[in-house]
Order: sequence, then C-alpha cells, then structure tokens
Amino acid sequence: MKLRIPGFPFPAELLFPGAVFRISSTEKVLCLTFDDGPHPGSTPGLLRILDETGVKAVFFCSGRQAEKYPELLDAIKKHGLSVGNHGYAHRSGWKTGLKEYCADVYKASSLTSDTLFRPPYGRILPCQYRRLSKSFTIVLWDIMPFDYDKKYGAARSSRLLSRNIRPGSVIVLHDTPASSCRSFLSDFIRQSIKRGFRFELIPQNI
Repeated sequence: MKLRIPGFPFPAELLFPGAVFRISSTEKVLCLTFDDGPHPGSTPGLLRILDETGVKAVFFCSGRQAEKYPELLDAIKKHGLSVGNHGYAHRSGWKTGLKEYCADVYKASSLTSDTLFRPPYGRILPCQYRRLSKSFTIVLWDIMPFDYDKKYGAARSSRLLSRNIRPGSVIVLHDTPASSCRSFLSDFIRQSIKRGFRFELIPQNI
C-alpha cells in the first residue's frame, strides 16, 4: 500500500522559512482551504455547506479556472470568503524553470490574488520560493486528507482529517467534482465545532 503522509515532513519548514504550514496559535483554531477551483460541479456545493455551517474558508483558485468561470469567483467573494493564487496553469515547480514558474504565478495574480499563493501539488523549489516570497505569503498545509483520490475513499479521508487536526491546522481540500470532501465536509465541521474548534481565515499580518 502506498505510504500516505498527511502533512509536510519537518525539513520543509527549514527549506521554506516564513511559509504558512499552520496558524501560530495555541487556541483551537482551524483554517479550511480548497484548491484547484472554481468549478461548476463543486464550488456551489461547497459554498452551500459553508453557508449552512457559518464557516469561512480560503479558495486557492487556478487562474485558468477563474478566467473560465468568473461568476463562480465572484460568488466566492460575495460569500465573504478569501481567494488565493494557485498559479495559472497548475504547474509543478519541480518540473518548471524559475522564470516560467514565476511568470505563471504572476499571470494568475490579476485573476485570483496578489498576496496569498499556494504552490500546485505543494511542489516548489527553494529558488522559486525565495523569488515568490518577496511578493506573496506562501501557504502550504498541516493536513492533506487525500480527498482528491477516489481510491482512498471518503470514509478514510474523513477519519484521517478528524484524527489529525490540532490547534492551528491549515487543512487542504479540493474544489473539484472528483473530490470526495463534499460528502463529509458538513459533518467534519459540525463535529470539530463540538470539540471546541473554530474556523478562521489566514491572518493577513503573518
């Protein structure tokens, strides 16, 4: 069975000083984030769940998707949620040169965000990080429950998420039709609130 690690290994914090893996807090705070949208097959459902539970989240949107579905990007903002930059064409930093990678991120800035950036796949090289961190707060994550993988399954993703949250956790889910997160998100939010957690956006003064 493929080894699954929900968070980043310790050396990543040394390679990317100043990146956000967790919110610095001893309080029971969580931050929900969604990658890869917007998409008509998933975004409206996520917005409905967030409305029903009264929770805020950050949508790290692909520039290409934002350009294709501007009405969905507007809907995210009208719901009082944050939009982050997830690059324009979802390029892997491990396979893309410095100039091309950064140009892709900056291309998405006017469509998504010029302040928050999450590397697609979490794959970014130190040289790319150094360049982009001059303009963006780079947001990675503390927990990835593999909701994008149909073979992993919604039940396992839900269990992994519930068992691994801790004060300050930044959670990455996916705003795509293939993601299983819409099937467990509402229950996860309600159970987390019962456990004393609250959900907040990424602080702007990090």
